[in-house]
Amino acid sequence: MYKTFIRPLLFKLDPEKVHGFAAAALKHIFSIPVLNRAVKNYATVSDKRLERELFGLKFKNPVGIAAGFDKNAELYDELGSLGFGFVEIGTVTPKGQPGNPKPRLFRLPQDKALINRMGFNNNGLDEAVKKLKQRKTNIIIGGNIGKNTATPNEKAVEDYETLFKGLFDYVDYFTVNVSCPNISDLRELQDQDSLMEILNKLQAINQSKPHPKPILLKLSPDLNNKQLDEVIEIVEKTGIDGVVAVNTTISREDLTTPAEKVKKIGKGGLSGKPIKERSTEIIRYLSEKSGKAFPIIGVGGIFTPEDALEKLNAGADLVQVFTGFIYEGPFLAKKINQALLKE
Repeated sequence: MYKTFIRPLLFKLDPEKVHGFAAAALKHIFSIPVLNRAVKNYATVSDKRLERELFGLKFKNPVGIAAGFDKNAELYDELGSLGFGFVEIGTVTPKGQPGNPKPRLFRLPQDKALINRMGFNNNGLDEAVKKLKQRKTNIIIGGNIGKNTATPNEKAVEDYETLFKGLFDYVDYFTVNVSCPNISDLRELQDQDSLMEILNKLQAINQSKPHPKPILLKLSPDLNNKQLDEVIEIVEKTGIDGVVAVNTTISREDLTTPAEKVKKIGKGGLSGKPIKERSTEIIRYLSEKSGKAFPIIGVGGIFTPEDALEKLNAGADLVQVFTGFIYEGPFLAKKINQALLKE
């Protein structure tokens, strides 16, 4: 029904407006107790065999929502009721910011892809905390953190420190985002020295707490093998808990969408089916090269249960969806979890 009737209608509208509409619809549906129960009962697959224990956390199932969908921590309870085992909010920045000029979100239906240059648009740390204090369920929440656009790279560590301290009591794990292609100069922080500074600072704060929180690093799909080797070294040296592989790509290779249309869209991070293979390659490389030394959350091009299984078989411990959720509809987590039980 979703792909036959609802999606064609939604895809005629501006993507960012549709996202706002979908968020409002979810809030409304789950505010009605009888609908909440009905949808939750239909969407949720509860089975002990789906549970995963990772970096001290117990996930009800291994399927989560990637950062970017619930930027302002407004939908995590509702997404949990759609059967997801965890939700990563953000990217959150210390101060609220409007992001890049619109239009900044584009569909490529022929490629089952999106291009976005949102630019970390969000309401900021204080508003995120306010929303997180309203948590009604025990859904596991990750906090994806990034620097403000106006913050120069030499002071980026201060932004990450502010976010880590501010969100610490309200999220279950952290993902450090230095790989988004839509913030000017952000990806320069992927340099080994810059990353070590940020992660060591966060770890120092983390280890001073009675109960440290897991820290993950989100990786770009555009890293080469030498850079991936450096990632393995960084994880070992800093003692962080794992990685999220991968973010969006700046590549435009092998798209079936007409080149003129892609060129007209311009800059932005590409997500969806076109990065599926690269994501899996990186997961497999990191898993094998490190000897499975750390957990990996796999994300990128997951549209079907088979796509999720491919990531898990390559070495991922958990998976996240985003673009596939938009293209395939609200019950994607259910389909994946049902397939996992048949394995």
